Amino acid sequence: MTEKMGNLFDIQRNSFVDGPGIRTTVFFKGCNMRCAWCHNPESQSPESQTMIYPNRPEEVCGRLYSVEEVMRIILKDRAFYAASGGGVTLSGGECMLQTDFLTEILRACKANGIHTAVDTAGHVPYQKFERILPYTDLFLYDVKCFDNEKHKQYTGVGNARILENLKKLLAADAPVWVRIPIIPSVNDTEEEMKKIKALLDTCKAPKKIELLPYHAMGEHKYQALGKTPPVFSAPCEKTMTQLNHVFS
Repeated sequence: MTEKMGNLFDIQRNSFVDGPGIRTTVFFKGCNMRCAWCHNPESQSPESQTMIYPNRPEEVCGRLYSVEEVMRIILKDRAFYAASGGGVTLSGGECMLQTDFLTEILRACKANGIHTAVDTAGHVPYQKFERILPYTDLFLYDVKCFDNEKHKQYTGVGNARILENLKKLLAADAPVWVRIPIIPSVNDTEEEMKKIKALLDTCKAPKKIELLPYHAMGEHKYQALGKTPPVFSAPCEKTMTQLNHVFS
């Protein structure tokens, strides 16, 4: 292993929501999108930050880790990965912005026989995907909404590159779970889901399509950073059922 360093803001063991089985999720700091509903605002800046909570000591969010340090944590749960069909998920922020560090961790995991997943919004040059393809067992790929202007309004960037990269990944037979965050007033309509489905119908099929309802669990983080929390609400169960039906 090399001595490459990466800025991370959390390493969460025993996760059940970031891919198959029991996983360790490694959260990279820094993102090149600004989703209006982001539930990890501390992930956005590539720099370490101080978070101030009421009645708690100040908390420094983000620090440099070596590949070796991360792997020591990952390897602690090797038996759980094997028993559950789990592994390691590299997330963010946008983990693909720290490509060298990401690649080294993926390589180390593969050398140890650990299943790897990369959670990405896809807003990077496709060459970055080509670098990590040999070491990535699964991509958790976010599709926020189909309309380019709406995407730009709510995330700060257009989605042309994101959708093109998704098509290239699927054409390359990469295992992909497409994940769609459902945000009321933004993309919570059957019409929107049908547009995304029509796009996916032109591609090789992803392994899975997941609709993820918005939640407000990150609001306290905005306050700790001195920012204004989002004003969205969670979609109702009926809406989620209708939207899921589009893909069934």
